[in-house]
This record gives sequence, structure tokens and C-alpha cells, in this order.
Amino acid sequence: MVRACAGLLVDVDGVLLRGRSVIPAARRVFQRLQDAAGHFRLPVVFVTNAGSCLRHNKAQQLSDMLGIKVTPDQVLLSHGPLQMFQSFHEKCVLVSGQGPVADIAQDLGFTNVITIDQLREQHPLLDMVDHNRRPSVTVSPQEKRRIEAVILFGEPIRWETNLQLLMDVLLTNGNPASPHCLNMSTQLPVLACNTDLLWLADAPSPRLGHGVFMLCLESVFRKLAGQRLRYEAVMGKPSLLTYQHAELVIRQQTANQGWDTPVTNLYAIGDNLMTDVYGANSYNRYLKQQLAAPAAKALAQGRGPEWRAAPLQVEGQLATPSATQCHSILVCTGVFNPDAALPIEQGTADAELMEPDYIVEDVEAAIDLIFQKEGFDL
Repeated sequence: MVRACAGLLVDVDGVLLRGRSVIPAARRVFQRLQDAAGHFRLPVVFVTNAGSCLRHNKAQQLSDMLGIKVTPDQVLLSHGPLQMFQSFHEKCVLVSGQGPVADIAQDLGFTNVITIDQLREQHPLLDMVDHNRRPSVTVSPQEKRRIEAVILFGEPIRWETNLQLLMDVLLTNGNPASPHCLNMSTQLPVLACNTDLLWLADAPSPRLGHGVFMLCLESVFRKLAGQRLRYEAVMGKPSLLTYQHAELVIRQQTANQGWDTPVTNLYAIGDNLMTDVYGANSYNRYLKQQLAAPAAKALAQGRGPEWRAAPLQVEGQLATPSATQCHSILVCTGVFNPDAALPIEQGTADAELMEPDYIVEDVEAAIDLIFQKEGFDL
């Protein structure tokens, strides 16, 4: 087993999978990446912006498709860092997304959860876009506990319903049975997961992601409230918090496997310039800042003033990083198209942060490159 530890942060969609199919290079290289006993030769975390499933379900999917054993502890979904926001765990939170969102929230530690569908049932007069879903008789809203925070897990199925009910909650400070207040001095905390504008599935071109839904929400809120929608935290790539959490998982693997050398080099493999490359390069910049001035705070990096960088510590659970570098490796099996021009509109994104350290054909070439640079045999 390799003892000099580098750590791998591997994206899923567009790197390992394309829609419901596994990319052949991924199955080949990950079977090589495990030894005869089924142990990984390096610590590996699968870092994905997917968020509509539980972690053990994603681990089982990866195990089945790659033909290897992936444990839930090796999977970091976009909402994973929410387990560290313990001050919100007992608050009444409204969750938006699709899939088993209530189960996901409870698995992360939240004890008082309400879904968009449940809110719609409690307040049937709020959702009026679809005439076929309007109540046929006059009903009175049910009095329920005030909503204290909003969690955006991922893109919903009925965008119009979620946009309307989220506006009702945000513009009433958590009391959707009340009239909107357009001169608010405070705003409910909003915790957002997965800012991907695009992701690759089976279609020939990338599909719209949760980031597009968030842009719609922000635009409507600004038009109605006259101010930016503020986020308490944004997680999922490219947020700093996600890479801090991923490094913490890498360190835990290193300790559990008995590797005797701490991880100093992280390699982030992805297919998206705006999330994978931007996030890895941002974290590399943060690591350099920590080396240059350990007491300095990380500089905020994001799409704009409303996208705040995560704090170095979240409720005391994140320690000083042990890594000194995070290298970005871009593969050509997903969103990135080497023949297309780079996107022009990037908000306030730093162009340098979207320049990968390496561009390779696929994840097999990426891992071969890593082993060559680290002087390991694969």
C-alpha cells in the first residue's frame, strides 16, 4: 500500500458516470486503484453536487457501477456540510428540492422539517399557477409553527410552486399565512446546496441545474423585495466549505487506514470549469493564504456579494488544513468541451480560477498522471 499520501477528490457526473451509464475509463482505473484486499491505494472522496439522495444510496450506486466497494464515508454530497450547522438542527426548516428531502434533512441532523408539499397542503391557497391543482372549495390555512430557515437542496420538479411558496415564506419572515412585507429589515437564513448551472446527463448537451433555479429565485426576490437575497451559507462545489469538509474526510481516511504520512497534495478531478476547476483553484489559493499568513481569514470568492465564502470553522468542527496544495484536473468526458469557447458571463468570478492545472482525456488519464507525479506505481 502507498504510504506517501496524496488525496483524490473525484467528481461523479461527467467523470465517472454519464447519465445512467458508467464511463468505461472510470471502471478500469478504479479497479486498478484498489489492491487485492479491496483497499484504495490512496484516500479518495467522491465529491458530487448531487443532493437528491442519501449518502449510502449514492455509495451503493457507485459500488455497483464501478465494480468496487465504496463506503458512505467516501461520498460527499452537496448537502454534506449541513451536518455541521448544529445551531439550525432544532429550528423549523423548510426544505426545497426533489427526492426524499425530509429523510435527507433528518439524516443530516435536522429534527423539525417541513417540505414544500407539506407547506402547500397546510396553505392550499398559495399555489395558484396550475388551475387543475387549485382547491375546489374555500379552505382556511392551518396555523403552524413559524418557519425559521430555508434549505435549498436541489432543483425541484415544479419550479413555479417552489418559487411561489419560497417567496411567501421569505417575504413574510416565515409566516406564509400573513401578507408580504416588502420593507424587511431582516431576512430568514437561507442555506443553499449545489450551485451548478449545468450538468451532463444522457442528452447531447448539458442540462440546466439547481444554480439556474437559484438565479430565478434571486431575481424574483430582488424584484419584489428591492434587495439581494442573502445566503447564510452556500455549499457544494465550488464553495470553500465543501473543500474544507472534503479535506477533513481525507484526513479521517488517512488515520483510519493507518497511512503514516499526512496528505499534503490534493488532486481534484472534474469536468466543469465553473464548479470543479474554480472550486479546486479557490481552495488552492486559500491553502496558500494559510501558509503565508495562518491567522488570516480566507478571502471571499464567489459569484457575487450574495455568495459568501464559508468560514474557516463551522461550529468548531473544521481544523487547520494539513494540505498545502490542491491541483485541478479537467477531463473531457463531461460538461467541458475543448472545442467550445469559454463562457463569457461569469459574474465576478476570477478568470484565473477557471484555468485548470491539467487537461486530460478522462479520469483514467488523470489518475495515471497523479501517480506519475507522486512517483507511485499503479
